[in-house]
Formats: sequence, C-alpha cells, structure tokens
Amino acid sequence: MTVLRIRRKIFFLALVVVGAASIGWGCRPKQDSAADMQFWTLELAPKFNPYMKGVITNWDRDNPDAPVRWTDLPWGSVERKLLAAVFARTAPDLVNLNPLFTANLASKGGVRDLTSLLPADAAERYLPSVWESGQDFKGEQIAIPWYLTVRLSLVNQQLLQQAGLEAPPRRWKDIPAYARRIHERTGRYGLFVTVVPDDSAELLESMVQMGVTLLDSRKRAAFATPKGRRAFAFWTDLYRQGLLPREVISQGQSRGIELYQSGELAMLASGAKNLASMQRNAPSVAKVTQSYPPLTGADGTANVAVMTLVVPRQSQRQQEAVDFALFLTNGDNQARFAQEAKVLPSSLQALKQVQMAINAEQPKSREAAQIRAARSLSSKTLERARVLVPAWPGVKRLQSIIYTQLQRAMLGQISSDEAVDEAASQWNRYSEARWP
Repeated sequence: MTVLRIRRKIFFLALVVVGAASIGWGCRPKQDSAADMQFWTLELAPKFNPYMKGVITNWDRDNPDAPVRWTDLPWGSVERKLLAAVFARTAPDLVNLNPLFTANLASKGGVRDLTSLLPADAAERYLPSVWESGQDFKGEQIAIPWYLTVRLSLVNQQLLQQAGLEAPPRRWKDIPAYARRIHERTGRYGLFVTVVPDDSAELLESMVQMGVTLLDSRKRAAFATPKGRRAFAFWTDLYRQGLLPREVISQGQSRGIELYQSGELAMLASGAKNLASMQRNAPSVAKVTQSYPPLTGADGTANVAVMTLVVPRQSQRQQEAVDFALFLTNGDNQARFAQEAKVLPSSLQALKQVQMAINAEQPKSREAAQIRAARSLSSKTLERARVLVPAWPGVKRLQSIIYTQLQRAMLGQISSDEAVDEAASQWNRYSEARWP
C-alpha cells in the first residue's frame, strides 16, 4: 500500500471516529450546525442532561451569535477521538479534559494559551492552587478549572476492628505497619494502589507527598535522590512482602474498588461521589464504611483531582469558547452542578455556597448522612489540597516510565535502586530529545 493510500485511509478513519463521536443525546439536534460552537464533555450524559441543557439554553439566549452544540463522550475514548479530530482538523472549540489528557494534547502543540483571552481578574475567581494547576512549564494558562474531587480514605471499620486498630493511618510512613497488621490479623489487604502505567496517578502523587521532586526546571529527572530511592523502595518492599494485592501490577484502580466492595480490602482511596454507587452495589460493605482524611506526607498536603476546560489551537471561536468556559464555571452554575453531581467546585463563590448547603442539610437516612459526612470532609480537605502532578507536557510518559521500572523492581527483576536509575535515564533521553 502506498504512503498516499495509507494517509487517505487514516484520514477517512479519523473522520469516521469523529463522526461517531457526535452520535447520541449529547448533541443538540440542529439542521445547520456550521455556526455552532462545538463543546465536548466527559461522561455527563444522560444523567446531567437537564443541567447542561439549562446552562446552554441560558448561554444561547444571551449569545445568539455563538450557540453551543454539546457532545458528550465516554471517558475511555475521548483522547483518541480528540487526537483524531485534531488530525482531521475538526477539533471542537472547547473540550472537557483531565490534566493528563490536557498535557498530552499540549505536548503536541494542540492547546491554546488562554492568557490574552482571559479577563484580568479571572484567576481571582478560583481556588489559587487549582487555577495554577492549569499552567504549563512556561507559565501559560492552558486550562480553566471546572469541578473537583478530593480523595478520601474510605475504611471498612469491621476489618479495622478485627485487626485491633482504632483508626487508619494518616501518613504514608505508617502504611507498612498498618498493611502488615491488616494482612496478618484478617487475611485481607490494607490498600490497593495500581502500578499500571496508563491508569491512576495515585502512586506518582504519593511520591510527591513523600517529598520527591519529579522534574527540575529543565524538565530533567530530579527523582534519583535519597528521597526518590526511599519512595521506590517503599512500594517495592510492600509488594515483595505480600502486603499489596498481586493485581496492582496488572489491573487498574477499578480493581481496587471491586476488592473493597467484596470485603477484601480494608481501605480504599476514593471520593465521596463513589459512596452512592457503593451503597447500591455493596450495601453490607457500605454499611460498615467510614470516611477519614486522605493519606498524606509529613506536611499534610492532600491531592485534588481537577476536571478542566481547554481550547484547542484549531478552534476558530477561541474568544467565545473562553467566554463560555467562564460562564459554565461561574459561581452559580458551578454551585448547582456541584450539588447535583456531589463534587466540589473550583469557583470560590460556588465553594462557599456548597459548604453552606452541606452544613444546612438534614439527612433523613443513614445513607444520606454517610454521604453528607464524606462531602463535608472533602470540602474541609480542599483547604490543604493541591494538584500534586500538574499537567506538564510529557507527564504521561513520565508516569509510564516510572511505573514500568517499579513493576520490574516489584517482580524482582531489578533492585529498587536500579529501577530509579533506569527510570531517570529513560526520562532524560526522552526529555533531552524534546527539550534540548
């Protein structure tokens, strides 16, 4: 097959993928959508259809020259479809991404620096640490924060009591003794943290909480240090000693949820939002579950996960896209969404409204009281939380390299020190080629 035929085939497939992305409720039906501003989100339909329709209707009423056409995509396909759309030059004007997806798109030059399009007081409307997480290495604002989740420790009190423990650990340094106590007394596991390269960044975030600096100002590896070696040894030793489920090297964080809901895990790092599904799927486990503050390092800094809004460089309506992003994330709109979705807002105004609403709640059931307690703890935790692994270009490659070498160390193929050195070497070769 000639190069020309291959290119034509790839282009055709890209168009098919993008066309398929627009199928479903998420798109507002219109006969002529050429003038519409294209907006993509992640897994909001159909649950939040009424909310999104209301926001878009209000926007369209006041901005008739920039109507919004909304498309909702499954989480697992958004990155592939977005890159296909960029290749086909049919990228949306505004897209909802997490920081890792944003970093990947930014690394390919596909993201617009929003600095010149934002009002002077934009940063003052949002939580400072969350706003700063939308900046790249050069200090350019490449994302506007939307909604947030804070990871809590959901603890099976029954297993904790069987192990003779009054409370779960609060610091990573206390995990080895806790995990051993749980395993020896109950036969279960204390925690689940995946080392699958393209899954959760929790392990990478734990290293930052342990005091590890991942990259220096030149984007070179900064983790081949005593602290970095201790962090690699921490996870390697836990696995080799049988204190982590064997599946952490082969299955993602969803496996941790399965293990917790089946009563095989004493503690799950998760958000208040997941309690409702746990109450439905595993009521007996949910009944003995209590929320605790998340695991942190010595300074008590917690992690916050951010969903952001990004303007692809290809957009022909960049200013309108930014204006709509600011409208979607204003105080009133975020407060309503946070209440419906049981998440936290990035807007300072909305956060005050949400905290007042949580405090005023009077739950009428044990399940409702459990969720309220978790949401209240989440909002308090937000005060000492930040994005621990920002949306740096190449950060997904960094995670893949570190996790792959950790897997090798856990399986006994190399030592943890060798894993550190090999990970640093691989990253630096990549970094030097990209940023000489």
